[in-house]
Amino acid sequence: MSEEQTDSNSSVYYFDSAVQSSLVFSGPIFVILMMMMVTLVVVIVLGNALVILAFKVDKSLRRQCNYYFLNLAVSDFLVGAFCIPVYIPYILTGRWTLGRGLCKLWLVMDYLLCSASVFSIVLISYDRFLSVTRAVSYRARQRMTHQAIIKMIGVWVLAFVLYGPAIIFWELAVGRSRVPKDECFAEFYYSWYFLLSASMLEFFSPFISVAFFNLSIYLSIRRRRFHSREAQLHLQMSEPASAQGEGIPLSHNWGFGMKLAVKGSIHSQTSSPSLGKLDPSTSRAAQPSRLSRDKKIAKSLAIIVCVFAICWAPYTLLMIIRAACRGRCIQHHWYEVTFWLLWLNSAINPFLYPLCHSSFRRAFSKILCPKRHTTPPSSVLRAGQ
Repeated sequence: MSEEQTDSNSSVYYFDSAVQSSLVFSGPIFVILMMMMVTLVVVIVLGNALVILAFKVDKSLRRQCNYYFLNLAVSDFLVGAFCIPVYIPYILTGRWTLGRGLCKLWLVMDYLLCSASVFSIVLISYDRFLSVTRAVSYRARQRMTHQAIIKMIGVWVLAFVLYGPAIIFWELAVGRSRVPKDECFAEFYYSWYFLLSASMLEFFSPFISVAFFNLSIYLSIRRRRFHSREAQLHLQMSEPASAQGEGIPLSHNWGFGMKLAVKGSIHSQTSSPSLGKLDPSTSRAAQPSRLSRDKKIAKSLAIIVCVFAICWAPYTLLMIIRAACRGRCIQHHWYEVTFWLLWLNSAINPFLYPLCHSSFRRAFSKILCPKRHTTPPSSVLRAGQ
């Protein structure tokens, strides 16, 4: 037997012994873990099912930006409906009893859905970035849903290409399988060079992208806030003239600051019907409302960056380190903790993304409290009279 084969066999044996020793639970611990896992499954399935159902109930949600939330909800829903339930018996007993075919299917689905969830988060962050930095063109494209569908398909294709072919064909390329019959893990489990390359696309690049979008939004809001102060100062100086009923030409009296107010007013769709004159009170109301909306977007994206890093960074780093040292430097239970942290992200996403938007909250209210949105017959009769 060659030295490479001996090393690979010893690695597999070490992994097997680590799994068997770490997955032997006593009665009370077994029950507690089972309850926690089932609770996580219920939260993931119900939370994401609510998002999906909202699209069916409320047609006003079918805008380009909201389709990305639907894409994220579908991937997270399947994580809770398929991936975790299949894995629960394996983690509790330490033995895979469902056969090699279902093992391959489960691995493909697990890697596919987790990667699709990550790329959907990037797509949502990019969409929020465009809504703040390119508001006019962004609003003009909201009804062009075919562009959103193309991007969603691209997310799923990229997510499959990242790990799918390796899971399916690695064994054929190597010539033999290194996975014991009673276990289920990917053939590239200890190939640190492959895991490092895949992690660049699955975690590091998405994390940098989401952080960049969040930082860009924050800087855009800071600039807009500065220009808003200038616009308010010019408005205050122009109030005596406007109080006398005089029309104030924009190009002569209000200068650069007022032009910014006009721009913010157009973005908020609250501009005056007259192109040459503008109501100062309307401009003052438009700018703060726009700034308030953008600040909420920046706060939500900051939370997104933190949650994404907390859920994904430990798993990605431990996965690379464990593969590099053949599993000898990291105990297996730490890997399991980070593994479940990924799936916890699928339970957080329905509350972190759609619930932050008033349109989704209204749709959820229609689904959960339909009586609040039904019109009483007496009020209908009075309205007809």
